[in-house]
Amino acid sequence: MDFNYTPEQQQFKDALRRFIDKDYTFEHRKKIVHSEQGVSDQAWGTLVELGMTALPVAEEQGGFNGSAVDMLVVMQELGRGLVVEPYFATVLGAQFLKLSGGQEALLEQLAGGGLKLAAALGEKQARHDLFDITTTAKADGDGYILNGTKTVVLHGGQADKLIVSARSGGGQRDTDGISLFLVPADAGGVTRRDYRTIDGQRAADIVFANVHVPASALLGKAGAGWDILDAAADYGRALLCAEAVGAMDALNAATLEYLKTRQQFGVPIGKFQALQHRMADMFMQTEQARSMATLAAVKAESGDVQERRRTISAAKARVGQALKFVGQQAVQLHGGMGVTDELPAAHHFKRLTMIELTLGDTDHHLARFASQPDFRNAA
Repeated sequence: MDFNYTPEQQQFKDALRRFIDKDYTFEHRKKIVHSEQGVSDQAWGTLVELGMTALPVAEEQGGFNGSAVDMLVVMQELGRGLVVEPYFATVLGAQFLKLSGGQEALLEQLAGGGLKLAAALGEKQARHDLFDITTTAKADGDGYILNGTKTVVLHGGQADKLIVSARSGGGQRDTDGISLFLVPADAGGVTRRDYRTIDGQRAADIVFANVHVPASALLGKAGAGWDILDAAADYGRALLCAEAVGAMDALNAATLEYLKTRQQFGVPIGKFQALQHRMADMFMQTEQARSMATLAAVKAESGDVQERRRTISAAKARVGQALKFVGQQAVQLHGGMGVTDELPAAHHFKRLTMIELTLGDTDHHLARFASQPDFRNAA
């Protein structure tokens, strides 16, 4: 496989890196995180100008028709820069619109930066099982009535529209009977509680109390939304793996620099062989994670559902193991400074920790990988 970037991918990568290095420094990011809004409209506008929102959208809707592999390049740079704007939430929502079909006008609006989305999928009793849904959707005349609560909705407070999973039939943990809806964030009966998460991102708990939506709000077919939900979530997991690799790259670079400058007994601590071995292990873990993240991006939009599920879960589990190792080693090698807000290293570790928990943690994906029908033959 050719791991070299195409000229277009390199262009996106270079443009993002220049923006982050010049206008999205660590100090600037801290001001954004601690602002009342928690995100920057100016930074979002720059991402739009650079074509980031248009990248995953088809050319017919004003986009660049970028694949998950193209998105991998972008997400690595966003992970390196700890960008807190609602990019991941929006492109994950875009994947729902693409898979459901018939949403060309909204995708065109999204490509131009005029639409922010959030996927309201998780519930407090579900843990990582996205099919465990108690939010209900009852048919009502020419539409539906939604009732329920979604928790830790990434950038749910900043979204213009919400992708909502609800149960229109079946039991609480059935994959049948799940419907997906596109709900305006300011619809009557929608209450959002926005807050900052430990990694500086934003999330919201969202209550739907007798929210009426028209039949046109339904994405796909009623009661048959699981396949779309499962595929879009796998796409999101592939993007998170890529973001984690970018964060680990930054963490490795910061740790190596610290080992070169921090002195003990009159010499840089990087001269000590034991610390060199630990640094080498961090780089090895990152490279293994990079390979799995690349494979995940290649398979994220595969038509072979079993292969996609198996590969994505293998990648999420392996990246989860790697990010935990790299993060913990970086903190230890930095000493007490590794957990202070003054150093980017602590913030990268926090972001990596949240990535590991988002859309299924390591244990969840090891179990999902092993549950695939051809697990023994594939192994």
